[in-house]
Amino acid sequence: MLRALYENYIRPLLGRPPAFQVAALCYRMQDSKPEILLITSMSTGRWILPKGWPIDGLDAAGIALEEAWEEAGIKPAVGEPHAIGEYTYVKRMTGGLPLKTVVKVFAIEVAELLDNYPEAERRKRRWATPTEAAEAVEEPSLKDLLRSLPPSIIA
Repeated sequence: MLRALYENYIRPLLGRPPAFQVAALCYRMQDSKPEILLITSMSTGRWILPKGWPIDGLDAAGIALEEAWEEAGIKPAVGEPHAIGEYTYVKRMTGGLPLKTVVKVFAIEVAELLDNYPEAERRKRRWATPTEAAEAVEEPSLKDLLRSLPPSIIA
């Protein structure tokens, strides 16, 4: 029975190519220093970046803007989001199955935070320095990305 469980469920998961998501690193400049907007996840309440799955009709930058609006209520500043890196994590799917996921991250400057947005009742938001943000998130490769952000990438 254990062999059948391994062969039919666990082994296929180990060989599966990673899934793909897009994240928005929403930022503002405060006293000439960058601050990153973190939000809580809906399932565990841990601090994360807004992120989501591909959406038909949108490119990756468009997905980042959409997720930043829906999950964090940002009004972006003028300018296009730009890719700044990626990180990986293990997404727990319904039923607890692990799914390795690669997340492409786009920087988006925030012009304004709006109070009325789709997930306002289900999430908290907070501003943090890149160092504070790296300490607050759980995913090791996201921590690395946040720690290594040169000011020129998000400014």
